[in-house]
Amino acid sequence: MPAAHPDTAQVIAENREYTLFSWSVQNQTNPIHMTGGKGSHFYDGDGNTWLDFSSQLINLNVGHQHPKVLQAIKDQVDVMCFAGPSFATDVRATLGKKLAEVTGLAKSFFTLGGSEANENAMKMARLYTGRDKIITRYRSYHGATMGSMTASGDPRRWPVEPGVPGIVRAFDPYCYRCPFGKSPDSCQRECVSHIEEIIQMEGPGNIAAIMVEGITGSNGLLVPPDDYFPKLRALCDKYGILLIDDEVMSGFGRTGTWLATQHYGIKPDIVTCAKGLTSGYMPLGAMIVSDKIAEYFETHFLAGGLTYSGHPVSLAAAIGNLAVYEEEDLFARSTELGHYLGERLEAMRMKYACVGDVRYKGLFSVIELVRDKDTKEPLAPFNGTSPEMGKLAGHIKSKHVYAFSRFNMIWICPPLNISKADLDAGLAVYEEALSLVDQMVAGAVAAD
Repeated sequence: MPAAHPDTAQVIAENREYTLFSWSVQNQTNPIHMTGGKGSHFYDGDGNTWLDFSSQLINLNVGHQHPKVLQAIKDQVDVMCFAGPSFATDVRATLGKKLAEVTGLAKSFFTLGGSEANENAMKMARLYTGRDKIITRYRSYHGATMGSMTASGDPRRWPVEPGVPGIVRAFDPYCYRCPFGKSPDSCQRECVSHIEEIIQMEGPGNIAAIMVEGITGSNGLLVPPDDYFPKLRALCDKYGILLIDDEVMSGFGRTGTWLATQHYGIKPDIVTCAKGLTSGYMPLGAMIVSDKIAEYFETHFLAGGLTYSGHPVSLAAAIGNLAVYEEEDLFARSTELGHYLGERLEAMRMKYACVGDVRYKGLFSVIELVRDKDTKEPLAPFNGTSPEMGKLAGHIKSKHVYAFSRFNMIWICPPLNISKADLDAGLAVYEEALSLVDQMVAGAVAAD
């Protein structure tokens, strides 16, 4: 048990007094004073140990304080802390080569995060094609900078609209709530064919790219049907449109492969990544482009740059982190535990009245909660919450399990090296919370 921190109250108070917290009304924030961590757990200033069931922001894939990643950072600091983006370095060459190998693409442009990677992917697509429009999806999140935020369908874009021009949105492969009213038996993959109609209505010669997440992350973890990406790839090829694959959350072992789209046998034109690239140990993102795009910029000006592009310490962290994935066989671990997690989730779907749907791929999973399984009425409205969701989240937090919940959904995305015992412990707490929600919903129905 870690020791309590003597100044926890002061630390929290000064954080609130002198810093701003993202995506929140400031006087409603109640941050945890985090003091350290190890593996699948972190510690707070009151001496509590928390099970990290969301890998912080679904990025701490190798867990807290992995010694091999720490050592890679320390070794690089001793050699060179910074080199400008116009310099060649050994770590830049090593990581660039590795990313080309694991993605099947050609060259990387390094950023400090996923949003910057997506900004540069949009810019790259427009420069390469000479076209302006980019098709994205409504249930998507691509980052908080202006271009990436505009590209997102997520309601967090609303306060910054109208944003950048040229974004056109399409519907998602949301099979549980099909926007086209289809069932699995009647589906003709309208989630792809309607994009072709959008292309025709917007003008094929105007569209630079279609940008989608490999598997939708913070907007519901929408696992697409197996033929979705092959059909989308064919559609892009038909009209000469680039396919940008945002793997910021779904990449680097989260689903058991380097990229989520590798499950579906397709190769994007551009891949963006961050989060699991360094497991959050240092800020780093990357935009990785195909051979044809890389070749184009051999003779055309690349209009883009960042002071911290190719930061040596961040690159070293990534190299160390990718080595951990391979040395510890964590992708196989993600797949193996993911199968077990899927079985547990399916059992929850059958057992609890409030569980409408479960979606999962590897250790990337979500539970969608409803008031009624027949009507599929959400337990909380879109972009909102409810007393039941508050009860669910509150119970899980009271047991010192750190979970990500949003709208009518709660995620299970632990570090890839979590033990089965810790996974079971967290799932047991989730089941306690689901039972409480069932009681609340049943009581409300009885009262009616």
